[in-house]
Amino acid sequence: MKNLSGMKSFGGRVLFLDRSDINTDEIIPAKYLTENTKAALGPYLLEDLTLAGFDAKRDVAGRGAVVSRGNFGCGSSREHAPWALEANGINIVIAESFARIFRGNMYNCGMIAAELPPQTIDALFREFAGDSGAETLLTCDIENATLTFTSGGKEKTVPFTLKGFDRALVETGGWVAYADGKY
Repeated sequence: MKNLSGMKSFGGRVLFLDRSDINTDEIIPAKYLTENTKAALGPYLLEDLTLAGFDAKRDVAGRGAVVSRGNFGCGSSREHAPWALEANGINIVIAESFARIFRGNMYNCGMIAAELPPQTIDALFREFAGDSGAETLLTCDIENATLTFTSGGKEKTVPFTLKGFDRALVETGGWVAYADGKY
């Protein structure tokens, strides 16, 4: 029997970040690592990200998902980066690839780091990013491991991989809840 009581919400308005190698210092600047709660990290998410047309103060609020390019979360091995995302209601990041430690930290927090092939990411950017003012929404179906993007009457559903231990961490709400239920 699956314990889904700790599972977070996955999906919502999508934030497209069209760049590879977004590092943990850009996700949450090191000067804020002295904060002692996840919520305290929230206002500083992506504060140091340099990306044409992007303004963290304007673009992050109300988002539930991020779509980006390759090697997302590279840099230092801090769990503060997923915490800052989580503090803003972003529990799923979709990218071509993730830095290994960042990916592990996402799942340890009960969040999803969904890897999609570069051609699929390209298609998502082409079809949904900057869609003439229409918001792109993501619906994540955990049971069937699919992501559905909708915007302005368009819809695209793509599969992603979520199995084994990663699935267990997502379904229980992260490593601590998983361990509490097992040990």
